[in-house]
Amino acid sequence: MKTIINHARVNRRARLSNIMSMGGLALLLISVLVPLFLPALANVAYVLMFAGLGMAMIGIYFANRWVRKPRPEESLAKALRSLDDQHHLYHYPSLPCDHLLLTPTGLVLLEVINLAGDFSYKDGRWKEAMSIGRALRYIVEERVSNPIRTAQQVVDELRGQLKKEFNSTPSIPIRPVVVFTHPLVQLTLDTAPVAVCKVDKLKKHIASKAARLTPDLYGSLDSYLEKQTM
Repeated sequence: MKTIINHARVNRRARLSNIMSMGGLALLLISVLVPLFLPALANVAYVLMFAGLGMAMIGIYFANRWVRKPRPEESLAKALRSLDDQHHLYHYPSLPCDHLLLTPTGLVLLEVINLAGDFSYKDGRWKEAMSIGRALRYIVEERVSNPIRTAQQVVDELRGQLKKEFNSTPSIPIRPVVVFTHPLVQLTLDTAPVAVCKVDKLKKHIASKAARLTPDLYGSLDSYLEKQTM
């Protein structure tokens, strides 16, 4: 399997998380020192404290998304590493999605959730068992609302964008898969309108008996997606 990663985007987000985290901590420290050395500016210290707290929380949020291990692309690569060279995995392209897999029969949109916890899906609704640790991290981590609906919406957006780009070709097949990549996740699933799985079960959802893309369309898609990811 071939993997293409937009390293520039990942590095920018990682740098932003570090800047926000360190800047927030610096403001918090200044807010403590100001009343000690400049009592007349004590009111300013409160402003600095709230600003620093906000910056630090944003920095931690971005760090959880773009720095914390295991990275989603690492987990996906490990799960799909045995696929042949006709499978190309694009991470963070300039498209409505973060992870997209080109296969001989079409595209697979990977809607990734990289969170530890106990999640369940039943009767069209998602629920999360809230532990103490998750409750403490809740404000600085991503949240699971309805990844199935999100994946379907992203597929619609992506299909529209590709239709404009390849307006002379037939409709390009796009299948969504919601995949949980964190090793400490637990899933309880009812029947869902799209595939939902843990990352170690992802490979079995990739295979398809649909008609293969023509060589020209496959090559054009590969070139376009690689340009969007570089």
